[in-house]
Amino acid sequence: MTELREEDALVAMADGEQLIDAEADSLPPPAPVALQTTGGRLLLAISLVLIAFNLRPLFSSASTLLPEIREGLGLGSFGTSLLTTLPVVCLGAFSPLAPRLAQRFGAERTLLGVIFLLALGTAMRGLSSIPLLFIGSALAGACIAVGNVLLPGLVKRDFADKAALMTGWYTMALCAGAACAAGFTLPMEALFSGSYDLALAAWAIPALVVGLIFLPQVLGMPKQARRTGFRVIGLWRDRLAWHVTLFMGLQSALAYCVFGWLVPILRERGIDGVTAGAIVSVSVMVQAGSCLVAPHLAVRGRDQRVINVALCALAVVALLGLLFAPLWSVWFWAVLQGIGQGGLIAVALTVIVLRSPDPHVAAHLSGMAQCVGYLLAAVGPLVVGMIHGWTGGFGSTAIVFVLIGLGAAVNGWFAGRAAHVETQTVQV
Repeated sequence: MTELREEDALVAMADGEQLIDAEADSLPPPAPVALQTTGGRLLLAISLVLIAFNLRPLFSSASTLLPEIREGLGLGSFGTSLLTTLPVVCLGAFSPLAPRLAQRFGAERTLLGVIFLLALGTAMRGLSSIPLLFIGSALAGACIAVGNVLLPGLVKRDFADKAALMTGWYTMALCAGAACAAGFTLPMEALFSGSYDLALAAWAIPALVVGLIFLPQVLGMPKQARRTGFRVIGLWRDRLAWHVTLFMGLQSALAYCVFGWLVPILRERGIDGVTAGAIVSVSVMVQAGSCLVAPHLAVRGRDQRVINVALCALAVVALLGLLFAPLWSVWFWAVLQGIGQGGLIAVALTVIVLRSPDPHVAAHLSGMAQCVGYLLAAVGPLVVGMIHGWTGGFGSTAIVFVLIGLGAAVNGWFAGRAAHVETQTVQV
């Protein structure tokens, strides 16, 4: 396998190569959208950042209200676990559709449809119906899956001269959306006279607003012609590609355990709901800062083995602290968990690029890692919920966190080697 030099990694990161373009396989590559004025370019940048903000509230808003949802709808332990798991399953199941939709309809039009359907799915969760709660969650999860793939590529394509700045704002918006939903959902429930339905459905409003902002911009864009492209052969048989995929999936399992269950864990330990939401909100915002710093640290060494393992250990130890440490120390453990989890997310995405010899392989490896990785990640929240249902508490979930962390560390060690996946890229 080809060695990857440190200088190459630094150049890749400086050029914003951590953003994988869903249309990277297109021939010819998609042209940047013509932005005639500075105001038009600024409006597009704001729109993309606001779309990113809406890609995370689905997860943390529901977890904050899990006790109320369980009691109000009579959900059992399996139903509650499935509610936290279903959107994550959709992230893996629907992410492979994003490049096909982008090549057929154009990335901008696809993203516009995604944001309006996301608003619809989010609103459906507030209709006091178990079937609509799950259908809405699945629809919103599918939309987020497509948005996850398309949005970074648009940021990279249309703002290549501001890649670092836009990457920072995009990452901050993702974390801000999750943090706001964790911190404000319970206060909104109180504002709506104890209606958890309205508190859940309220998160459709930001998505609808940004869709209306984005609509006239998309309608004014020329439709891209359908393109031919490339095919990557041998990726699914490559051992290094599987280590990258499993590293991505297992660290994501930890992340969605935090999104789905950390607020209920803290509430069961005796912390009131609003404070528990604030703790998780702070932890998620710390993730944003860690996301910005970790990739630059990761590319300074010859490889990423040590930092991958160290971040796995940090994230798991902090989760154990949140489970068992004295309550006066939970803010410390929440910040520590944010550092570890945010760093893991960032280095997992960075590793995808560093292990790829060209953008076409990077796009396919990203698709493989997201498809398999998110399906694997969905197991984490499901198992945590089932263990809570069996035991009546969260103490035994420590075993799950440790096992997931060990798996992520082992695969992170092998995924961090300075080498490329062995594939062949052919034109089709």
